[in-house]
Amino acid sequence: MTKTILVTGGGRGIGRGVCLALAKAGFSVVINYAGNEKTALETLNMCTEAAKDDNQLFAIAQGDISSEEDRKRLISFAFELNGSLDGLVNNAGVAPKERKDLLEMSLESYERLMNINLKGPLFLTQAVVNRWEQEKSLQDKKIVFVSSISSTTVSTDRGEYCMSKAGISMAASLFATRLASEGSQVYEVRPGIIKTDMTSGVVSKYDRLLEEGLVPQMRWGTPEDIGNAVTSLVKGDFPFSTGTVINVDGGLHIPRL
Repeated sequence: MTKTILVTGGGRGIGRGVCLALAKAGFSVVINYAGNEKTALETLNMCTEAAKDDNQLFAIAQGDISSEEDRKRLISFAFELNGSLDGLVNNAGVAPKERKDLLEMSLESYERLMNINLKGPLFLTQAVVNRWEQEKSLQDKKIVFVSSISSTTVSTDRGEYCMSKAGISMAASLFATRLASEGSQVYEVRPGIIKTDMTSGVVSKYDRLLEEGLVPQMRWGTPEDIGNAVTSLVKGDFPFSTGTVINVDGGLHIPRL
């Protein structure tokens, strides 16, 4: 039986890159999506084509991770697909609908991002871990939180996003510490400037910054870059590194003069 991984926000962008990399590595994947069934089905078909063998299973599962009811339904589906769940990739997240200066940030935007980007992954992980505890199956389970360079890098025109990702970084450290003695590993993957639909509105800005050397490797990151990093962690290539932050940003995090 192949190992099964639940990927939130797996229908497109970074999530799709993660799902495809996992499929190529031989995993079964539950592809969670919030509302766009079309892109989720596209990801499912791509995973099926990329699979290593016929024993791998792929399924889409609609669910808004900020909703307790949806989280419960998603967890039940994920555990039932293949008889067990072996890992969780907390990838789902949103950007502000409109970038605004910190002094103009609305409560509505703040609450939306905190609910989806932080509360959702936090309580989804809690529920998954409690299920593993009940089944006495925590040993060797893997959890990956996909955060952002924005968890430490300030953008004053999207403060709510930065704060939500800083919270995710702490959540990863908390779960890594809590579960270390029980045999589960928890990691944080911290993407930099990645070319997805989330960054489509600022392509010209970052093209210019990349040309000016903002990123030492001088290119956009891709969903495949993130997928490869996540898959390596889920495979167990870093068994003695729980709590580690993996920067996938072309060197953007390096302090430079």
